[in-house]
Amino acid sequence: MKPIIFAAACLAAAQALADGAGAGSGAPVVVSGTVADDASKAALLARLRAVYGAERVLDQLAVGRVSAPPNWNEYVARLIGPNLKLVSRGQLQVDGNSVSLRGDVASEAHKQQIAGELAMNLDPSYTVNNGLRVAASEQGLLDAALADRIIEFESGKAALTDAGKAVLDQMSVALLSLKEKKVEVIGHTDNAGSRAGNLSLSQARAEAVKDYVVRRGVKAEMVSVSGEGPDRPVADNRTPEGRARNRRIEFKVVQ
Repeated sequence: MKPIIFAAACLAAAQALADGAGAGSGAPVVVSGTVADDASKAALLARLRAVYGAERVLDQLAVGRVSAPPNWNEYVARLIGPNLKLVSRGQLQVDGNSVSLRGDVASEAHKQQIAGELAMNLDPSYTVNNGLRVAASEQGLLDAALADRIIEFESGKAALTDAGKAVLDQMSVALLSLKEKKVEVIGHTDNAGSRAGNLSLSQARAEAVKDYVVRRGVKAEMVSVSGEGPDRPVADNRTPEGRARNRRIEFKVVQ
């Protein structure tokens, strides 16, 4: 079956919780993918709304002709618990009986706590890929330098605008301060156009960012790049504002 993805949304709230700032963030929890019937969709949305609040759950689910393992709805509901709020910049993907969780947590204890809960709530037919990483303190420095700004490119191209270059001038200073820490530059797009084209464009834009910061003195071997296309939205692609937010570059300290 097509994967159900809870993308990026829980991220801002999870980071606030990790910092002891409370759960007041209004960042959306984006849920997308295909389920077998309306009852499955309703049950999944109800569980998400119970955990995160109805106003924060952004529904992009479709109903289609897919098959699911026995008791799939019950097992997915078990995955969606309060511990997910400990994950920042996260994504939970469920594809049949294959589960993948990625994102940052504040401590090794949180990582083990979440992994243990996943294992306890699933039967042996499920496989879990635990991609959680303990966030480095340097990540906060990069996030502060970017300050939720968008690195702008020319429309449909991997060419930076002057405004985009100005943001990267400041990001280069932050990157240089990390010394020998490795950083991943991740490109994202909205969902307009083909997925293949968006994956290619997001990769090209990430590479353009790397080239720019390397010219500003950042060591090339300390920067890796990836393009995730439209797969990790942080806002609703059905609105111009949401699409603009989804066209973004992320900087992530690599453990």
